[in-house]
Amino acid sequence: MSDTPTERPVKRRSGARVIVMAGHEVLLQGDTDPGLPGSRFWQVPGGGIDPGESAGQAAARELLEETGLRVEPEDLIGPVARRRVCHGYSDRVLIQDETFFLLRTPRFEPIHLALTEAERRRRVETAWFDLDALPEQVWPGELATLVAWDGGGAVDLGDVEESTVPVRS
Repeated sequence: MSDTPTERPVKRRSGARVIVMAGHEVLLQGDTDPGLPGSRFWQVPGGGIDPGESAGQAAARELLEETGLRVEPEDLIGPVARRRVCHGYSDRVLIQDETFFLLRTPRFEPIHLALTEAERRRRVETAWFDLDALPEQVWPGELATLVAWDGGGAVDLGDVEESTVPVRS
């Protein structure tokens, strides 16, 4: 992915994401690409790892900021998976080394506590979905595999692209 040509600015970072399960439902966030009116993709909560943070600390912080649910890093299961993802958007490309955690919790009503300005522009909703009735374009595409994680080492998902505007031709 590092040698992929693009005219869009490229940002590289490490990130942490949490697959939040309440029974047979998963919590997803509906985002949009502002440069593509009507676009929609769904993803699990998470974001960048700040300097000095572990992946678990970042996952817990992001979960609080994006859903209002306060957990400790040790409450998270995993890491369950790792990957390098390339997200191509109309205005930028994000290349992120991601670590995924799993959290099983009672169902709760999510609230946004501390979204960035960019997140507020893109985020359209947060909702629970039954695993048998997921919306189209869910990121990570391997969600069903990760939900079924039964312990052991983290699954290596390799290099993947999930984009509204593809980076690769």
